[in-house]
Amino acid sequence: MKKTAFITGATSGIGQATAIILGKNGFNIIATGRRQERLDELKKELEKNTEIHTLNFDVRNQKAVLEAIDSLPKEWNQIDVLINNAGNAHGLASIEDGDMKDWEAMIDINVKGLLYVSQPIIQKMIKQGEGHIINIGSVAGKEAYPNGNVYCASKHAVDALNSSMRMDLNKYGIKVSQVAPGLVETEFSLVRFKGDEERSQSVYEGFDALKAEDIADLILYMATRPKHVNLADVLIFPNAQASSTMVKKS
Repeated sequence: MKKTAFITGATSGIGQATAIILGKNGFNIIATGRRQERLDELKKELEKNTEIHTLNFDVRNQKAVLEAIDSLPKEWNQIDVLINNAGNAHGLASIEDGDMKDWEAMIDINVKGLLYVSQPIIQKMIKQGEGHIINIGSVAGKEAYPNGNVYCASKHAVDALNSSMRMDLNKYGIKVSQVAPGLVETEFSLVRFKGDEERSQSVYEGFDALKAEDIADLILYMATRPKHVNLADVLIFPNAQASSTMVKKS
Protein backbone atom coordinates (compact mmCIF):
# COMPACT_ATOMS: atom_id res chain seq x y z
CA MET A 1 0.00 0.00 0.00
CA LYS A 2 1.26 3.48 -0.88
CA LYS A 3 2.31 5.68 2.00
CA THR A 4 0.92 9.18 2.52
CA ALA A 5 3.07 12.23 3.19
CA PHE A 6 1.64 15.41 4.77
CA ILE A 7 3.73 18.44 3.75
CA THR A 8 3.37 21.96 5.15
CA GLY A 9 4.48 24.95 3.10
CA ALA A 10 4.10 22.95 -0.13
CA THR A 11 3.40 25.95 -2.36
CA SER A 12 7.05 26.93 -2.95
CA GLY A 13 10.68 26.06 -2.39
CA ILE A 14 11.61 22.96 -0.41
CA GLY A 15 7.99 22.01 0.32
CA GLN A 16 6.97 22.11 -3.33
CA ALA A 17 10.07 20.21 -4.48
CA THR A 18 9.45 17.59 -1.79
CA ALA A 19 5.84 17.10 -2.83
CA ILE A 20 6.95 16.60 -6.43
CA ILE A 21 9.75 14.12 -5.73
CA LEU A 22 7.74 12.08 -3.20
CA GLY A 23 4.76 12.04 -5.55
CA LYS A 24 6.97 10.63 -8.30
CA ASN A 25 8.36 7.98 -5.95
CA GLY A 26 5.34 6.16 -4.65
CA PHE A 27 3.83 8.51 -2.04
CA ASN A 28 0.33 9.93 -1.95
CA ILE A 29 0.56 13.61 -1.03
CA ILE A 30 -1.38 15.90 1.30
CA ALA A 31 -0.07 19.32 0.27
CA THR A 32 -0.82 22.29 2.49
CA GLY A 33 -0.19 26.01 2.16
CA ARG A 34 -1.61 29.52 2.31
CA ARG A 35 -1.89 30.13 -1.44
CA GLN A 36 -4.80 28.22 -2.95
CA GLU A 37 -3.85 29.04 -6.54
CA ARG A 38 -0.42 27.47 -6.04
CA LEU A 39 -1.97 24.42 -4.41
CA ASP A 40 -4.22 24.08 -7.47
CA GLU A 41 -1.20 24.29 -9.79
CA LEU A 42 0.66 21.67 -7.73
CA LYS A 43 -2.35 19.37 -7.81
CA LYS A 44 -2.54 19.56 -11.61
CA GLU A 45 1.14 18.65 -11.85
CA LEU A 46 1.12 15.83 -9.32
CA GLU A 47 -2.13 14.07 -10.17
CA LYS A 48 -0.41 12.69 -13.30
CA ASN A 49 1.76 10.55 -11.02
CA THR A 50 -0.09 10.04 -7.74
CA GLU A 51 -3.10 10.85 -5.58
CA ILE A 52 -3.00 14.34 -4.06
CA HIS A 53 -5.23 16.12 -1.56
CA THR A 54 -4.75 19.82 -0.76
CA LEU A 55 -5.50 21.80 2.40
CA ASN A 56 -5.48 25.60 2.44
CA PHE A 57 -4.50 27.10 5.81
CA ASP A 58 -1.92 29.25 7.59
CA VAL A 59 0.02 27.27 10.22
CA ARG A 60 -0.20 30.30 12.55
CA ASN A 61 -3.96 29.80 12.86
CA GLN A 62 -4.46 26.94 15.30
CA LYS A 63 -8.22 26.74 14.69
CA ALA A 64 -7.73 26.58 10.92
CA VAL A 65 -5.02 23.92 11.30
CA LEU A 66 -7.20 21.67 13.44
CA GLU A 67 -10.25 22.15 11.23
CA ALA A 68 -8.23 21.33 8.10
CA ILE A 69 -6.79 18.13 9.59
CA ASP A 70 -10.22 17.11 10.93
CA SER A 71 -11.67 17.65 7.45
CA LEU A 72 -9.53 14.93 5.87
CA PRO A 73 -11.67 12.27 4.17
CA LYS A 74 -11.49 8.77 5.65
CA GLU A 75 -9.22 7.52 2.88
CA TRP A 76 -6.69 10.24 3.74
CA ASN A 77 -6.72 9.71 7.50
CA GLN A 78 -3.56 7.59 7.73
CA ILE A 79 -0.54 9.88 7.59
CA ASP A 80 2.73 7.97 7.39
CA VAL A 81 5.17 10.87 7.03
CA LEU A 82 4.76 14.43 8.33
CA ILE A 83 7.16 16.97 6.83
CA ASN A 84 7.16 20.14 8.93
CA ASN A 85 8.52 22.44 6.25
CA ALA A 86 6.55 25.69 6.70
CA GLY A 87 8.84 28.39 8.07
CA ASN A 88 10.34 31.75 7.27
CA ALA A 89 12.74 34.55 8.18
CA HIS A 90 11.67 38.18 8.47
CA GLY A 91 14.29 40.88 8.52
CA LEU A 92 18.00 40.84 9.33
CA ALA A 93 18.57 43.46 12.00
CA SER A 94 20.57 43.85 15.16
CA ILE A 95 18.48 43.02 18.23
CA GLU A 96 18.05 46.66 19.31
CA ASP A 97 16.57 47.56 15.91
CA GLY A 98 14.41 44.50 15.41
CA ASP A 99 10.77 44.76 14.37
CA MET A 100 8.51 43.03 16.89
CA LYS A 101 6.05 42.10 14.14
CA ASP A 102 8.87 40.25 12.39
CA TRP A 103 9.77 38.51 15.64
CA GLU A 104 6.16 37.43 16.21
CA ALA A 105 5.84 36.12 12.65
CA MET A 106 8.95 33.94 12.99
CA ILE A 107 7.95 32.55 16.38
CA ASP A 108 4.34 31.98 15.29
CA ILE A 109 5.27 30.17 12.06
CA ASN A 110 8.55 28.43 12.86
CA VAL A 111 7.69 27.25 16.38
CA LYS A 112 4.00 27.50 17.20
CA GLY A 113 2.91 26.51 13.70
CA LEU A 114 5.07 23.39 13.84
CA LEU A 115 3.44 22.43 17.15
CA TYR A 116 -0.11 23.15 15.94
CA VAL A 117 0.34 20.78 13.00
CA SER A 118 2.39 18.13 14.79
CA GLN A 119 0.19 17.31 17.77
CA PRO A 120 -2.99 16.16 15.95
CA ILE A 121 -0.93 14.16 13.46
CA ILE A 122 1.15 12.61 16.26
CA GLN A 123 -2.10 11.42 17.83
CA LYS A 124 -2.99 9.72 14.54
CA MET A 125 0.45 8.12 14.35
CA ILE A 126 0.16 6.79 17.91
CA LYS A 127 -3.14 5.08 17.00
CA GLN A 128 -1.50 3.67 13.85
CA GLY A 129 1.46 2.37 15.85
CA GLU A 130 4.00 3.98 13.54
CA GLY A 131 4.91 7.12 11.63
CA HIS A 132 7.78 9.41 10.68
CA ILE A 133 8.13 13.13 11.40
CA ILE A 134 10.73 15.10 9.44
CA ASN A 135 11.32 18.62 10.74
CA ILE A 136 13.00 21.18 8.48
CA GLY A 137 15.39 23.09 10.68
CA SER A 138 18.42 25.17 9.67
CA VAL A 139 22.09 25.69 10.33
CA ALA A 140 20.69 28.71 12.22
CA GLY A 141 19.39 26.17 14.72
CA LYS A 142 22.93 24.90 15.26
CA GLU A 143 24.84 28.20 15.50
CA ALA A 144 23.73 31.80 15.92
CA TYR A 145 25.03 34.58 13.69
CA PRO A 146 25.05 38.40 13.82
CA ASN A 147 21.62 39.96 13.19
CA GLY A 148 20.01 36.52 13.10
CA ASN A 149 18.84 36.73 16.75
CA VAL A 150 15.12 35.77 16.73
CA TYR A 151 15.29 33.68 13.55
CA CYS A 152 18.19 31.73 15.06
CA ALA A 153 16.25 31.40 18.32
CA SER A 154 13.22 30.00 16.48
CA LYS A 155 15.35 27.44 14.64
CA HIS A 156 17.18 26.53 17.85
CA ALA A 157 13.69 25.78 19.18
CA VAL A 158 13.03 23.47 16.22
CA ASP A 159 16.34 21.72 16.92
CA ALA A 160 15.37 21.21 20.57
CA LEU A 161 11.87 20.08 19.67
CA ASN A 162 13.26 17.60 17.19
CA SER A 163 15.38 15.97 19.88
CA SER A 164 12.70 15.99 22.57
CA MET A 165 9.99 14.76 20.18
CA ARG A 166 12.22 11.83 19.27
CA MET A 167 12.59 10.98 22.96
CA ASP A 168 8.89 11.42 23.78
CA LEU A 169 7.71 9.37 20.79
CA ASN A 170 10.30 6.62 21.04
CA LYS A 171 7.92 4.48 23.07
CA TYR A 172 5.43 4.54 20.18
CA GLY A 173 7.93 3.52 17.51
CA ILE A 174 7.58 6.87 15.73
CA LYS A 175 10.68 8.13 13.91
CA VAL A 176 11.63 11.80 14.32
CA SER A 177 14.26 13.37 12.07
CA GLN A 178 15.62 16.78 11.18
CA VAL A 179 17.11 18.26 8.03
CA ALA A 180 19.15 21.37 8.82
CA PRO A 181 20.09 23.13 5.55
CA GLY A 182 22.62 25.85 4.96
CA LEU A 183 22.15 28.24 2.04
CA VAL A 184 19.34 27.11 -0.26
CA GLU A 185 18.32 29.30 -3.19
CA THR A 186 14.54 29.67 -2.75
CA GLU A 187 12.12 32.50 -1.88
CA PHE A 188 13.67 32.51 1.61
CA SER A 189 15.83 35.62 1.14
CA LEU A 190 13.14 37.41 -0.86
CA VAL A 191 10.80 37.08 2.13
CA ARG A 192 13.54 37.99 4.62
CA PHE A 193 14.34 41.17 2.69
CA LYS A 194 10.67 42.00 2.14
CA GLY A 195 10.63 41.69 -1.64
CA ASP A 196 14.00 43.34 -2.35
CA GLU A 197 15.05 41.16 -5.31
CA GLU A 198 18.50 42.69 -5.75
CA ARG A 199 19.46 42.18 -2.12
CA SER A 200 17.93 38.72 -2.15
CA GLN A 201 19.89 37.60 -5.21
CA SER A 202 23.15 38.95 -3.78
CA VAL A 203 23.00 36.27 -1.07
CA TYR A 204 23.48 33.54 -3.69
CA GLU A 205 25.99 35.21 -6.00
CA GLY A 206 29.53 33.91 -6.48
CA PHE A 207 28.95 30.26 -5.50
CA ASP A 208 26.67 27.31 -6.18
CA ALA A 209 23.98 27.35 -3.50
CA LEU A 210 21.86 24.34 -2.69
CA LYS A 211 18.60 24.04 -4.61
CA ALA A 212 15.23 23.06 -3.17
CA GLU A 213 15.53 19.81 -5.12
CA ASP A 214 18.73 18.92 -3.23
CA ILE A 215 16.87 19.08 0.09
CA ALA A 216 13.87 17.24 -1.36
CA ASP A 217 16.18 14.45 -2.55
CA LEU A 218 17.55 14.08 0.98
CA ILE A 219 14.03 14.02 2.43
CA LEU A 220 13.06 11.25 -0.01
CA TYR A 221 16.10 9.26 1.09
CA MET A 222 15.25 9.73 4.78
CA ALA A 223 11.61 8.81 4.27
CA THR A 224 12.41 5.58 2.41
CA ARG A 225 14.93 4.02 4.79
CA PRO A 226 14.04 0.66 6.36
CA LYS A 227 11.91 0.79 9.49
CA HIS A 228 14.91 0.18 11.77
CA VAL A 229 16.93 3.10 10.31
CA ASN A 230 16.47 6.73 11.32
CA LEU A 231 18.62 9.57 10.01
CA ALA A 232 17.97 11.56 13.14
CA ASP A 233 19.66 14.86 12.32
CA VAL A 234 21.35 15.84 9.04
CA LEU A 235 23.21 19.12 8.45
CA ILE A 236 23.49 19.83 4.71
CA PHE A 237 25.62 22.58 3.15
CA PRO A 238 26.58 23.61 -0.36
CA ASN A 239 30.24 22.74 -0.86
CA ALA A 240 31.20 26.43 -0.72
CA GLN A 241 29.76 26.86 2.78
CA ALA A 242 31.60 25.93 5.97
CA SER A 243 29.42 27.64 8.59
CA SER A 244 26.57 30.13 8.87
CA THR A 245 28.91 33.00 8.05
CA MET A 246 31.75 31.35 6.08
CA VAL A 247 31.10 30.99 2.35
CA LYS A 248 33.75 30.79 -0.36
CA LYS A 249 32.64 33.14 -3.13
CA SER A 250 34.38 33.76 -6.43
